[in-house]
Order: sequence, then C-alpha cells, then structure tokens
Amino acid sequence: MSSTEEQELDLLVHRMTWEAEGVLSVELTHPDGKPLPAWTPGAHLDLHVGGHVRQYSLCGDPANSAVYRLGILNEPSSRGGSRHVHSSLRPGHTVRVAGPRNHFALEPAASYVFIAGGIGITPILAMARQAQRDGTPYRLVHGGRTRASMAFGSELAALTGGQVGFVPQDEQGHIDLAGILADLPADALVYCCGPEPLLQAVEDAVPEAQLRTERFAAPVVERGADDSSFDVECRTSGVTLNVGPDTSILEAAENAGLDVNSSCRDGICGSCETRVLAGTPDHRDFLLTEAEHAAGRTMMICVSRCVSDRLVLDL
Repeated sequence: MSSTEEQELDLLVHRMTWEAEGVLSVELTHPDGKPLPAWTPGAHLDLHVGGHVRQYSLCGDPANSAVYRLGILNEPSSRGGSRHVHSSLRPGHTVRVAGPRNHFALEPAASYVFIAGGIGITPILAMARQAQRDGTPYRLVHGGRTRASMAFGSELAALTGGQVGFVPQDEQGHIDLAGILADLPADALVYCCGPEPLLQAVEDAVPEAQLRTERFAAPVVERGADDSSFDVECRTSGVTLNVGPDTSILEAAENAGLDVNSSCRDGICGSCETRVLAGTPDHRDFLLTEAEHAAGRTMMICVSRCVSDRLVLDL
C-alpha cells in the first residue's frame, strides 16, 4: 500500500518518442537536474495536463533517478488528458506531477506470470525488468490489436531470464489464457494490466491470492440497496460531515471546504486514500486487497461508504 502523502513537482518534458501507433513515451526530468523521487515497478504518476489530472504508469528504469518515463496511448474517447499529451505537450514544456504512488507493487514470489493487454504493458515492462534483475523466473505475454499498435516491442524482446511472447489479435486471436495459466505453481504470482474483458477473464482463471491487477477504468457495479446517510468526523480539521445517500465522502468534504487529494473518483487511482481512525468502512474501491479491506485501516473516500453509523477519518 502506498503512503497517503504525495509529492508534487514541476518537471521538464525532456523527450517524446513514438513507441507504436498511437503511443508516445514521455520522458520527464527535474529542471535543475536533481534526482527524482524513487519509485518501484508498478508505480504511477498523477500528470496534470490540459486542465485534467490523469494517472500514467512509470515504464522506465527505477535505477535511473534522473528520468521518469511514461507510455501514453492516444485514446479516441479521451476526456482531455491523452489528447492534450499527443496534440499539445512538447519537449521543453513544464508539467506538474504528483507521486509516485504504487498500488500495484511487485511482491516477492518464486516465479511470475505477466499478462498485458495493449497499453497495459507500461507497468508490466518495469516488473519484467525487475524480475530479470533479481533472477526470478517469469513468463510475459503481451496482447494487442495489431503488432504495430503494441508498444516497447524491441525492449520486451531484449529481456532475458524469462519467456516473452506477443499476441497480435489480428494475427493470432485472443491471448490463450488457459494455456498460459495451466499448471500455475502455487508459489507463483500473476500480474495483469489491460482492458476490462482481459482482467475479468484472468480473475475467473486465477485464485485471488495469486492475482494482482491494475485497471484502466472502474467496472460497472450494480448496487442492490439504497445507500443511507452517515456522519464522518474529520479529526484533523475538526469538522463533522453528514454524507447523504447520493453524495460521496469526498464530495461532502469538498463542499465543507476541505482540501482533499483526488483524481479518478472511481476508486482506481488511490489519490484520495485516507486513514480510518474509527468506524467500519464499506469498501467499494478496486485497489485495496481483501485483506486490506478487512483490516479497514484506510479507505478510498471517492467511492467507499460506511457500515457503521459513524466514521472517524484522518482529514
């Protein structure tokens, strides 16, 4: 789990490179040449672009403290973030970032299976490099619409110490999950990042204890009952909020004038993660593990609610 404290920096766009059709890598450096905050495979940055805040995975080398590298797909349905990067952001510009934050950390295991769909290769690339560095056996499969749309192919092909495969859909169809996951060792971990259909298929095939996923967007979830109101004591600010049935804790806090970190508002980015001091959260995020949900030490206040009558939060 990541720290709830964020670092914000204004960084220089050093280089932008076409990595595949519709995919640009963006390299960021400190304007004064200072080392950047350390990160680990699976981490992402919040990038402030075009009046929006968007999350992009770091896909460079954590050992290189001089450069952050992001891989950004030009999404046709972009709400403004990736479109701005592709159409307006250029080397020499300055951008604000927050982080790094990591809710998709590479945990120690005897071996790994890495499954990436499309631009989901960005966190997986850094993980495979770490497995190679550590000498841990791994298998990596990258699927995409076409070979030309699949980023970082030459870097993936150059990896050693594991098995790397490419599955362009127009040539080979969908990834053969049954074949890849057959005889999965009990001490292996599976990491998957990609579109929702791929994630759901992997979740159906892999025991929960062995699976780690990262989503591009929150899946649609049907709520069976109407939400009720509850109170939230914000211990740090001394404010008590009443959260109505159609309001999130985050919205109630903002309406009360509290300054709260937030971005996705869908429970997938982790920027609003808040410490729980008392009470029982009703977790509705897609980041924390079942064990973290059960522990109830933190919650994502953009989507999660309250099982008890009252919550006390570190706000």
